[in-house]
Amino acid sequence: MGHAPLLKRSQDLSLTRPLLKWAGGKTQLLGEILPKIPKKYGRYIEPFFGGGAVFFAARPKGGIIADINPELVNLYQAVAADVDGVIAALGLYQNSEEIFYAVRAQDWTTLSKFEAAARTIFLNRTCFNGLYRVNKSGQFNVPFGRYKNPKLIDVGSLQAAAAILKDTTIICGDYKTVLGEKARTGDFVFLDPPYLPVSEYADFKRYTKEQFYEEDHVELAEEVRRLHELGCHVVLTNSNHPLVHEQYRKFAVEVVQTKRYISCNGKGRTGEDVIVTVPPKPRFNLRLLPSPLPPQAQLYPSTRYMGSKNKLLTEIWAVASQFEFETAIDLFSGSGIVGYMFKSHGKAVVSNDYMAMSATFTKAMIENNTITLSQAEALALLEPTNKVDRFVETKFQGLYYSDDDNRMIDTVRANIKAVKNPYKRAIAMSALIRACLKKRPRGIFTYIGHRYDDGRKDLLMTFRAQFLEAVDMVNAAVFDNGQQNKARNGDAMTLQHRAAGLVYIDPPYYSPLSDNEYVRRYHFVEGLARDWQGVEIQEHTITKKFKSYPTPFSSRKGAADAFDKLFRRFRDSVLVVSYSSNSLPTLDEMVAIMARHKRHVEVVPVDYKYSFGNQGNKVGNNKNDVQEYIFVGY
Repeated sequence: MGHAPLLKRSQDLSLTRPLLKWAGGKTQLLGEILPKIPKKYGRYIEPFFGGGAVFFAARPKGGIIADINPELVNLYQAVAADVDGVIAALGLYQNSEEIFYAVRAQDWTTLSKFEAAARTIFLNRTCFNGLYRVNKSGQFNVPFGRYKNPKLIDVGSLQAAAAILKDTTIICGDYKTVLGEKARTGDFVFLDPPYLPVSEYADFKRYTKEQFYEEDHVELAEEVRRLHELGCHVVLTNSNHPLVHEQYRKFAVEVVQTKRYISCNGKGRTGEDVIVTVPPKPRFNLRLLPSPLPPQAQLYPSTRYMGSKNKLLTEIWAVASQFEFETAIDLFSGSGIVGYMFKSHGKAVVSNDYMAMSATFTKAMIENNTITLSQAEALALLEPTNKVDRFVETKFQGLYYSDDDNRMIDTVRANIKAVKNPYKRAIAMSALIRACLKKRPRGIFTYIGHRYDDGRKDLLMTFRAQFLEAVDMVNAAVFDNGQQNKARNGDAMTLQHRAAGLVYIDPPYYSPLSDNEYVRRYHFVEGLARDWQGVEIQEHTITKKFKSYPTPFSSRKGAADAFDKLFRRFRDSVLVVSYSSNSLPTLDEMVAIMARHKRHVEVVPVDYKYSFGNQGNKVGNNKNDVQEYIFVGY
């Protein structure tokens, strides 16, 4: 696999210099081009090779280079085959006008490949401005350069070039043929065609006697679009010509200032090049990607938790599995199901949520690798062993559960406080919360009474049976994935774990059509998890809720600013974000925010139906068919 170079020292550019001076060479643009090469790619392919400044600076392994100029191709093949033979043949030349014209008059095809390669280097080093130009008969016709002391033999550069070229496929051929036969998904392709003429500057043709007209550039643009569809990374250079902007308007076109060393007009020796960066077409086709979930991932206890991604696990993993990462951060864990899925795939998981109940779930089943709660211990929690404060029985009398159920909740609460092992406490509290959710019609606490009782089995089971069943299910979800996992209850903005990996972000969705107040829906079980410590119950409310936690995701601007901060904070990691089509910021706004911090941003749409209505109508009449977006930044 190829790797992009890091130019941190001046010597990097001197290790492997181009073998030839070349009109239109890219040495002066290396600082602009090299950072655009992806960190990882399949193979390096350059079909308009010329002097190869980018190739020699990038030093890829197993690359493919090509040019339609057979004399040029012979040079690189000869250096790769026997650099010492080329050096020896080059040592026979001297820098004189008489020898120059005698050598220029030779037919290179009659020489051995090493002699022909030496002849090419000699003429390039001693001719005017290092040009390559031929007449209508195909004969080299650039005049003598009259340099006093040109460096004819650069042994270090030749040997360094040979080391790279030996591992390179070198082809003489047309760019379309080379790319058609060689380019594959994931490859990096650098294209430096003969430039479109601008003002007095026109690139001297390296294509021997052939020209490269505007229609050829249009064909090249079609090939670039094919490479994009194929999934290749492409960087293309050209002059700052209107046709270039027209043909590549869908891609990033950057204008850079350059010097022209071959202009006949001294005033015209500056110009503008463009660098076109073409990313691969989004690779996340969920219908094609294999995305099996391990059986362990199916053991996480189900809930009717608002916004749970239980039904989207396959799609989320299909995207995440395309990257190599060891640590997964589930920044807004919610039900905990996504973090648990990452744990099932052997990742070291950091699970975070500002809701205490969510952190309780993930402490019991993600951070906890080995501890379970025995049946005897679970049964003991149902007995009035410790002093009971009767808080639920008195504060929430007649609101959500029967008096008997309220007394049992208080009993279990008191006994959980006496459990010393933090993981057993988390298991017991998770089971208590799950039992409360299962015994509550619709699983929420925005209303009192039982008017939504639909006769479901969960509502018919006793509270005792619900609790014991929940303990069994939480115990079954406990397993050791060989990693040190962490559950955290806190603000996502203050999480200090920044090691590069993958960060999954599923925040509260902001929409003017619905609220995202988790506390309003789950205040009772959230109160259980934190034992109502640090909150002020709003006594004037019928539901006895407490004030929602502050969140930046309660407004459009707040959500946009929060995303920007999070993306900046975790810019060194792969970002995977769940968001819906009926939420704000919009899709385009989200892409723009993420693009500030990630080079590649892709959007994977997933059809999804939400369980909760968003219009205040009957559930069956709600317009809750939306597209869930998975934004990917890398």
